[in-house]
Amino acid sequence: MLQITKLTKQFKAGRPVFSDVDFTFEPGRAVGIVGPNGSGKTTFLRVLSVNSFPTSGHVYWKETDIHKQPYHYLKEVGLVHDEESLPRHLTAMELLEWVLRSREQWSEDSKERIRHLLDRLALEQRDEPLGTYSTGMKKKVQIAAAFIIQPDLLILDEPLRGLDKESYGEVLAMINQAKEEGVLILMASHTTGSGSDLFDETVTFPLLQERKPSIFD
Repeated sequence: MLQITKLTKQFKAGRPVFSDVDFTFEPGRAVGIVGPNGSGKTTFLRVLSVNSFPTSGHVYWKETDIHKQPYHYLKEVGLVHDEESLPRHLTAMELLEWVLRSREQWSEDSKERIRHLLDRLALEQRDEPLGTYSTGMKKKVQIAAAFIIQPDLLILDEPLRGLDKESYGEVLAMINQAKEEGVLILMASHTTGSGSDLFDETVTFPLLQERKPSIFD
């Protein structure tokens, strides 16, 4: 369970991005974080992925304050960021190996698991430096890195943007499968259309005081 308590984020004097936010998100739910560009949804997800600290308030994952114990928290979290900040000189295979090793998940069958996942995402140039990849290819690597650790929580900022039609459908299937396996999914989109059939509920930005149930509830 992800519990958000009186969460506020403010960059400068004046109106905060969001203020005194209280949410509880349960396992096996897909939550759409919806709103136009610049509305605050990426800032919200950055706080939840410990890329940013709250001005005030707390976020708890399984009773752990994520900003006090980020390492333990992030071992269970798959992330797709809004920016493609990948190490240019590593290959996709090398990056995914590092991701697994850094989370103490490396095993004898890990290389085969990586190949299977990259096959599923139709990423052929897996042994070339990431700096040579197109935008869509980098997005696939980010998605692979998020899923390879078999996370309990997925935080996905526009994961479908830049994907070809075939990969778009495959990633949606992967997200839906994770949801069925009990993974909590928070997924940002600038439109209500992208992945909306997947969402159990939506949070609309600019953020209102109360969460709005989706039509799928």
